[in-house]
Amino acid sequence: MRLQIGYFLILFAGGLLAFHAPPERSPQTPSGKAPEGMIRIPAGRYTPFYSVNNDANTKQDVAVKSFFLDDKPVTNAEFLTFVKANPQWARSRIPALFADSGYLKHWKGDLEIGNIQIENSPVSNISWFAANAYSKWKGLRLPTLQEWEYAANAAPTGENKSVKEIILAWYSQPSRKTLPVAGSVFRNEFGLYDMHGSVWEWVYDFNSIVMGGDSRSNSAVQRELFCASAAFGAADREDYASFMRFAFRGSLKARYTVSNLGFRCAKDL
Repeated sequence: MRLQIGYFLILFAGGLLAFHAPPERSPQTPSGKAPEGMIRIPAGRYTPFYSVNNDANTKQDVAVKSFFLDDKPVTNAEFLTFVKANPQWARSRIPALFADSGYLKHWKGDLEIGNIQIENSPVSNISWFAANAYSKWKGLRLPTLQEWEYAANAAPTGENKSVKEIILAWYSQPSRKTLPVAGSVFRNEFGLYDMHGSVWEWVYDFNSIVMGGDSRSNSAVQRELFCASAAFGAADREDYASFMRFAFRGSLKARYTVSNLGFRCAKDL
C-alpha cells in the first residue's frame, strides 16, 4: 500500500513539474509526411490574444513552427483502446490526484462505453493528466497553447460565417447531451475539423497565462480574465469568443473533467 501511494505521488509530482517545463517533444517525422489522421500545419505567425505583459499597445506577432495536428478530436472509441491497454487509467482505478469524480462518467463502465451513438464522438470528461498520458502512449503530445490558437484561427471552408461567428453561435446554445460525431461540425483551411463547435480542448500549457509574467499567483490573471480590466491586455477588445475561451482555461486545474472538454494530439515534424 505504501509503495502504491509513493508511486502515485511521484507521478503527481512529475505532472506538476510539466507545467513549468516545455512539453516533451514527440518523435520527429523526418520525411515531413503527415502520419495517418494528422494534418501538417504550415509555419506561420499569429497575434496572441493576451501578451505576456498584458499591454495591448505592445502586441507582437508570434512565430509558430510547422507541426502535425490530429485532424479531429480523440474519440471515445480511441480512448477506450488506450484504457484497455493501460487499465490504471480506468474510471474505477484512476487516483483522485489525477482526475475528479466526473472522469469518464458518461461511460457505462471501466471498459465499456455503453452508448454506440457516442463511440465516434469526441471523448470528454477527461482530465489533463489523462489526455497527456494518452498522447504519450501514442508517441505524440498535446499541442501548446500557441499551436492550438494558431491552428484554430484558420478560416472555415464552405461556411458563410467567420470563426468568431461560429464560436459565438456555439456558445449561445445549451450544452449537447450527445456530442456530434468527430469531424461533422466544420473544416477549416488547414484541413482540421471541429476546432470549435463541438468540444473545448486541452492544451499542454493551458495554464501558461496564469504562470506567465512577474506575478507568482494567478490572482492578477483571474482579475484580467473575469473583470472589466480584461480588455486592457487583449489584442481585440471585441473578441468576446476569446475572452470566454481564455477565462475557461484560467478556471481549470489539471484534474478537472468537463462534459464538453476533450483533446487532440500533436507531433513534431
